Amino acid sequence: MTQGESVNILLVEDDPGHARLVEKNLRRAGIMNDIMVCSDGQEAVDFLFSTNNHELVHVQGRLLIMLDLNMPIMDGYQVLWRIKADERTKHIPVIILTTTFDKREITRCYELGCNIYITKPVDYQQFSEAINKLGSFLSIMTMPEGNGD
Repeated sequence: MTQGESVNILLVEDDPGHARLVEKNLRRAGIMNDIMVCSDGQEAVDFLFSTNNHELVHVQGRLLIMLDLNMPIMDGYQVLWRIKADERTKHIPVIILTTTFDKREITRCYELGCNIYITKPVDYQQFSEAINKLGSFLSIMTMPEGNGD
């Protein structure tokens, strides 16, 4: 996310340990953007689509979503479909960040409109390194216009 851009990160992750690791390693990679965490898919949809007292993406600046697939209540596939099916949110970049490495699931996510698919390594050190590399990538990424502004 190029310097000077106000980009908020919405991390949708049901495992609090993984959420802390993601945030910690993004910070180590120099990502100082606001990171909001939703602990399940339904909470993310409520946040994005003005239900249960949330307003549609009324955050300052643009939005980037990091989405786990295997979550309770509403899984990541359902959340991804909702985001990409709605005119108001379809341009928000979505990074799938999950332990699932099944080629059919990867294909399904890209067909639903994900922008990047990353498999979380099981090993702590490899997980930390992967998120650090993701942070490096995010630091040079350019966001689309009209995303959450």
